[in-house]
Amino acid sequence: MAKVTLQSIADRVGVSRMTVSNAFSRPDQLSAELRERILAAADELGYVGPDPSARALARGRTGSVGLLINGSLSEAFEDAVSAAFLAAVSDELAGRGMALTVMPSSATQSFVPARDVAVDGVLVYICDPTAPDIGWLERRKLPMVVVDHNLSEGTASVNVDDRGGARLAAEHVLDLGHRRIGIVTLETDPEMLNYPARERMLGWHDALDPAGIEPVVVTTPYHPSTAAFDSARALLDRPDRPTAVLCFSDAFAFATIRAAESLGLQVPADVSVVGFDDSTPAANSRPPLTTVRQNVAGKGRAAVATIAAVMDGAQPDPVMLPTELVVRESTAAPVR
Repeated sequence: MAKVTLQSIADRVGVSRMTVSNAFSRPDQLSAELRERILAAADELGYVGPDPSARALARGRTGSVGLLINGSLSEAFEDAVSAAFLAAVSDELAGRGMALTVMPSSATQSFVPARDVAVDGVLVYICDPTAPDIGWLERRKLPMVVVDHNLSEGTASVNVDDRGGARLAAEHVLDLGHRRIGIVTLETDPEMLNYPARERMLGWHDALDPAGIEPVVVTTPYHPSTAAFDSARALLDRPDRPTAVLCFSDAFAFATIRAAESLGLQVPADVSVVGFDDSTPAANSRPPLTTVRQNVAGKGRAAVATIAAVMDGAQPDPVMLPTELVVRESTAAPVR
């Protein structure tokens, strides 16, 4: 059976090939009646639409933006903040007529998405700046925007005010009267701290250092899921346990609350807990979580606007989005 082409449809309807092409790619150029006739003929002939590869070759663009992430896609969806960011990016790209291609950090040398997948530009989302994936993207000279970290001079970036938000969290527990303070934060290579981990630690110390307080810091990886619980439990099982705990993320804060409960401690009567992100579960947790809010959806929209500008040849200024403290019921004054 012969392949159905634009010309096949044009011959059936009695119009030019360009008119048929416009029916699919530029419908505003045709009357509604003519476009309906063309689409009906295409359906009768079994035409599935313009060949994506040929269209990409003709345009010089794939119509897709890559998103380089740490780990696997399933891990990204397990995290409420990452999932919300992916959704915001996808929705914003769709509104601009583009698709999202998720590019997990390479696990094998035989297939490296950053090297092998065709995209028009890339958003680098919380990845190790020394990762080989980024090197491949740089060698391909793809338009690039980094999100939640700084890569190098001249690379467009979208970040939130992690340092300012962490400072607000530390000031909050100090204002409540806490002086024995713990921190549960992300375990990273000391020489290559990722942007949020570095900035949040600086922000906590911006408030704690002038008060003469040396926090007890424990670190934990994201995976396995029990790691944060174990680290927080060890922190709270000390004879001089802290009366307030500042956490790198809401996920770590939830783990800290569970750890406290496992030790027979009540939040906030025995220990106050502060998260970071204001993820969807924060307001409905028990107790509702005091946390630092970042606008994750706004960050996704800003990332897409920035990569679109870079793809058009612009050099946009770095984007820094504000954070704010949201006080709920997981913090209170220490019991004297």
